[in-house]
Amino acid sequence: MASGAAPGGLTPAPFFDDVAEGPGGVFAWWVHSADGTRLRLAVWPEGPKGTVLMMPGRTEYCEKYGRVAADLAAAGYGMVSFDWRGQGLADRPRHRRDMGHVTSFDEYRQDVAAFRDAIAALNLTGPLFLIGHSMGGAIGLRALHDGLPVKAAVFTAPMWGIQMKPHLKVLRGLVLNLSGALGIERSFAPTTGPYRPMPFDDNPLTTDRGQFDYMSRQTETHPDLTLGGPSILWLKAALAECATLMAMPAPALPCATIVGSREKIVEPDKMERRMQTWPGGRFVLIPGAEHEVLMEAPAIRARTLATILETFDAAA
Repeated sequence: MASGAAPGGLTPAPFFDDVAEGPGGVFAWWVHSADGTRLRLAVWPEGPKGTVLMMPGRTEYCEKYGRVAADLAAAGYGMVSFDWRGQGLADRPRHRRDMGHVTSFDEYRQDVAAFRDAIAALNLTGPLFLIGHSMGGAIGLRALHDGLPVKAAVFTAPMWGIQMKPHLKVLRGLVLNLSGALGIERSFAPTTGPYRPMPFDDNPLTTDRGQFDYMSRQTETHPDLTLGGPSILWLKAALAECATLMAMPAPALPCATIVGSREKIVEPDKMERRMQTWPGGRFVLIPGAEHEVLMEAPAIRARTLATILETFDAAA
């Protein structure tokens, strides 16, 4: 684990170097949101070109992006990553710690505000850049609208829409509309439940066994990092946030959005529509890739990283 002298009143937090496989010298800090929720921030060594803010998806945690931090470091960038409320080592819901739960995505906006204050206290040198993955893509896009001071952004499989089969959309509507009256908003969303290890042969995340095993080792070694499905209320909040984001105009900064042709979790057509109205924005569809384009087969990872670095280098 790594820690260090606390700047700006930040308190050292644990970080699991043994599973991250990232650059050495990482520091982790506890950060508190405005409502008192304890969050976690991980900071890799600074790079000469600036620092990338890595906003992870639902169920994820700082250590998951250790290999990405190594790739960025090799290209001249430092990295900061986050544990959102309800996941990683951040505070979990009181009613059930293995359930993803918020009442509104404005809670994540509080988290971003707290992380922005923490980053300012760290006095990082050089420009900032953003990578937002999956749910982190929704949080990151909202953060851009809220004035996040980055030079450029890249989104990987951003959650700007959630895939559902037709019969589940009907079930979703019934459940969401009746959940408040039935008092089940804090129950697991339909088709989800407590955490269960995912078999490689039936996973919607990556086609690469090595990357899949990397992610599996992290949660097997440190079970406190695991997270089950979201609550019904989380799902209602997520769908509302997706609709709001799609109705807002695109921010004015360089951006690329990357998604795999085998995406099964979020909606690629929403991403493509968003990027069609983003001045100078790029939509990149990678054949054969699944949801985790940063944790895919070597050729897919290489193309993803090339798009990220082209976007950031041009803006830097």
